[in-house]
Amino acid sequence: MDLEKIPTVPTADEVMDRSLRRAASKMKEKKNKERADREFVMAIAASLHDRLVKVIRSFPEFEALPPFYRDLVEIFFGLEKLKMALGGVGWAAFNTRRIGLQMSREMRRAPDTRGVRKRAVARLSSIVHRVDKDLRFLNEVRNTLRVLPELRDEFTVVVAGYPNVGKSSFIRLVSSAEPEVASYPFTTKGIIVGHRKVGRSGVQFVDTPGILDRPPGERSPIERQAVAALMHVAQAVLFILDPSEMCGYPVENQLALMEEVKGMVGVPVVIAVNKADVKGMEGFPNMSTLTGEGVEAVLEALLKIKGPSPTPRRGRNRSESR
Repeated sequence: MDLEKIPTVPTADEVMDRSLRRAASKMKEKKNKERADREFVMAIAASLHDRLVKVIRSFPEFEALPPFYRDLVEIFFGLEKLKMALGGVGWAAFNTRRIGLQMSREMRRAPDTRGVRKRAVARLSSIVHRVDKDLRFLNEVRNTLRVLPELRDEFTVVVAGYPNVGKSSFIRLVSSAEPEVASYPFTTKGIIVGHRKVGRSGVQFVDTPGILDRPPGERSPIERQAVAALMHVAQAVLFILDPSEMCGYPVENQLALMEEVKGMVGVPVVIAVNKADVKGMEGFPNMSTLTGEGVEAVLEALLKIKGPSPTPRRGRNRSESR
């Protein structure tokens, strides 16, 4: 999707400054002052229009995004607010061109083209500055979109559970991810993705923020990211419990959330108990991400859901692969 390639969105001042400099450089080439004034206005209007249209076209069609990314955009910013901002920039692009043509025609009949030119620049500047908030908002969106995790087309395990139960620690042990791990709730502020090579294919682990056992409408944006991941990308879910309650949440609440997650997704859910070096729990695989004990057994349970890697076809020569 190349979300990381969205260019920086300029402010209104930056748009005006670049367009004025471009128009001024063209004006120097003209000897006839009246013609130079008209072409200056046309040049700045065209430059403003093109720069604003470029901003709009640099963003993807959000309705066409995969559900996972579309939900994250809705969570972070709101799709309607984003559409309104893009619409505002579109309005400004249309009107800069309209004003440029209108003022250029007026200059043909005006005895003082310099005065009309100044009024034209003022009107164009006013239009652009009316969408300065939209431009700044779009740059905020751009800064977030470009750092969203890129999910590969491979078997995906979403790791879920209450905050501080060891989700980040598990993924760090079994994959390429290097999430920050600390002993306080909500350590994971975003979604971290790790990969592990398994035979000729791979497994993708998605580390979600901790989600709490409370109604969906009361969950924070961070918690809703986890729900989006669970709903749209999971082919298997690993739900981690902490019976030691060192995470700060009672086991009863953790079990209630586990049942909610199981009812939320239509994929296999593996339940694992972490911090077994402190306190274990019967009926589930026990592990300790601190000592490493039991981690491989949990990983193997997840890989069984994935199944064997496809066997490559034999007998292909170079001419067949072209």
